[in-house]
Amino acid sequence: MPLRLSHLLLIMALGLSIFLLSALSSILLPFVLGFALAYFLDPVADRLEAFGLPRSLATATITLAVGLLVLVALTLGLPLMATQISLLIGALPSYIADVQNWMMAENLTDGQSQIVSSLGESLRDGLQNTASSLLFTGLSLLNVLSLLIITPIVAVYMLNDWDRMTARIDALLPDEHSEIIRELARQIDTTLGGFARGQIMVCMALGVIYAVGLSVVGLQGGIFVGLLAGLVSFVPYVGAAFGLLLAGALGLGQFGFEWASLGQIGLVFLVGQFIEGNVLTPRWVGDRVHLHPVWIIFALLAMGSLFGFLGLLLAVPIAAILGVLIRYAVTLYQRDYVSSASGSASDD
Repeated sequence: MPLRLSHLLLIMALGLSIFLLSALSSILLPFVLGFALAYFLDPVADRLEAFGLPRSLATATITLAVGLLVLVALTLGLPLMATQISLLIGALPSYIADVQNWMMAENLTDGQSQIVSSLGESLRDGLQNTASSLLFTGLSLLNVLSLLIITPIVAVYMLNDWDRMTARIDALLPDEHSEIIRELARQIDTTLGGFARGQIMVCMALGVIYAVGLSVVGLQGGIFVGLLAGLVSFVPYVGAAFGLLLAGALGLGQFGFEWASLGQIGLVFLVGQFIEGNVLTPRWVGDRVHLHPVWIIFALLAMGSLFGFLGLLLAVPIAAILGVLIRYAVTLYQRDYVSSASGSASDD
C-alpha cells in the first residue's frame, strides 16, 4: 500500500517530536508536569461541573485546594524529614562502632574491618550529601523557578481549557478513521489513568504502612525509610526490595544481630507486600490496565537512560500508548491474516 500524504505527515510529526524531546528536555519538565497535573485533575473538574459549577470556578476551586494541600504537606513534611535524616546521620557513627566491635569479637581480619568501616562511612556521606543537596543541587538541576511558577500556570490554563482542547483535537480527526482513533484514545486513557492514579494511591498507602510499621519496630529514621520505600514503589517490586535492604542495614547497625528485631523489620515489608498484592493493587489498579510490571520496569529504565528525569515522567504514558497500539496491531493481524489463513485451509 503506497504511503499517503497523511502517513508521511504523521511520520514527520513523530520524528520531530522525538527530536524536540531530546533537544529541549532541559526546559520541558514544567510543561510536562503541568500537563500531567491537568490530566489527573480533569475528572475532578468534570465532577464539579456536573454539580453546576462553571469550568473557571471549578478550576479555581481545585487550584486553591491543591495549593493548600501542598502547603500543609511542605509545612509538616519537610521538618519531619529533616529530623529523620539528622537522626540517621547522628546514629551512623555508633552503628559503625558497634559493627566494628562485633567484628573484633569475631576475630575478623583488619581488611574485613576496613571494608565494613568504608561501607559505613560511604553510607553516612551519602545521607549527608542527600540531605544537603536534595533541596539545593537537585532542585537547581530541575530549575526550581520554572517548577514553582511555570508548572502551576501551565496546569491551571490546561485544566481550564481541557474540554475545548480535546474537542478541537476531535474535530481534526479524519472521518474514515475517527471511530478507531477515539476507541484507541479511550483505551489509552483507561490504561494510563487507571495505572497512574491507582499506583500513586498504592505508593502513598505503602509509604504510610512502611513508615508506621518501622516506627513501631523502633527503627531510627523509620519514617523516612518507609516513606522513601513507598515512593520508590511506583516501580513494581523495587520499592519493597530497596526499603528492606536499607531498613535491614540500619537495623543491623541499631539492633545488632538481634534476630527478633531484624525479623520484625522484614515482617513489616512482608505485610506491606501482602496488603499491596491482595488489597491495594486489585482495588485501585486492577487487571484492566494491562501493563505488566516487567514492561513498566523496562520503560522506566529505557526512558530514564534516554531522557533523564523527564524520561521517567514520560515512561508510563509511552508504555501505555505502545501497549494499546501493540494490542490493536495484534488484533488486526489475527483478524486479517490468521482468520484468512484458517479460512483458506478449511476451503482446501
